[in-house]
Amino acid sequence: MESYNETSTDFLLLGLFPPSRIDVFLFILIILIFLMALIGNLSMIFLILLDTHLHTPMYSQLSLIDLNYISNIVPKMASNFQFGIKSISFIGCGVQSFFFLTLAGVEASMACDCYAAICLPLHYPIRVSKSLCLLMTTGSWNGSINACVHTAALHMPYCRSRAINHFFCDLIAIVALACMDTWIYEYTVFVRSTLFLVFPFIGITCSYCHVLLAVYCMPSSEGKKKTYSTCSTHLTVVTLYYAPFAYNYLRPRSFRSPTVDKVLAVFYIVLTPMLNPVIYSLRNKQVMGALR
Repeated sequence: MESYNETSTDFLLLGLFPPSRIDVFLFILIILIFLMALIGNLSMIFLILLDTHLHTPMYSQLSLIDLNYISNIVPKMASNFQFGIKSISFIGCGVQSFFFLTLAGVEASMACDCYAAICLPLHYPIRVSKSLCLLMTTGSWNGSINACVHTAALHMPYCRSRAINHFFCDLIAIVALACMDTWIYEYTVFVRSTLFLVFPFIGITCSYCHVLLAVYCMPSSEGKKKTYSTCSTHLTVVTLYYAPFAYNYLRPRSFRSPTVDKVLAVFYIVLTPMLNPVIYSLRNKQVMGALR
């Protein structure tokens, strides 16, 4: 581990991989997933620029969010592992936390738009008008205000150690280093996580269940099979994002484990941005038509 001055205002990121024989393999795996996400989302953005039929929030904003979301954290994590420079400045940590929280909020809100586009395709052009698109975009990006509030929590007294047991500046991991009673902040995180993660996830899940129930009454077996395949795949991706995120941020401190927190964070930071272009885009008729 690199030398670290305890009087410094910099933080120390301990990383995702503990020293082991397979840490290089795990590092290569993460990099490959990152490259797949990068290529997939850049390809989608290029297609969107070429085809006006793809100018909807589901395609344009989701690809842009995923691209920035994964690029905000993985390159820094990779450079820390490769060069052994684990420190991150106070400002750098604040910037990373701000963009993570902002983009995470937008990503969560986009799941509702994706549900409407997938499960209500005939009503989507009517219900999601240009004015509603603008409203959704503005509203979702207003999550930056929420991110500012949480990022301001970095200005707290810390104990001697500033070593964050995580691979990015996760505020929950940072709060554990504070030399003060943080129950008010942790309660705020619990309430906000419930509002922005649990309730939307329950709503989306119930909506998918309603669609699957309606499909069950369809006479066509081929239509049933296709719809079941589509909805189950989309619901799986939504679950991979919401469930680990909510579990990490809703657990009391006494039940927390740094190793579990880091493993679960991989699902909503690394895996979801890689899967979104494949599930929501490359299996879509409009996107396949644009490719041809």
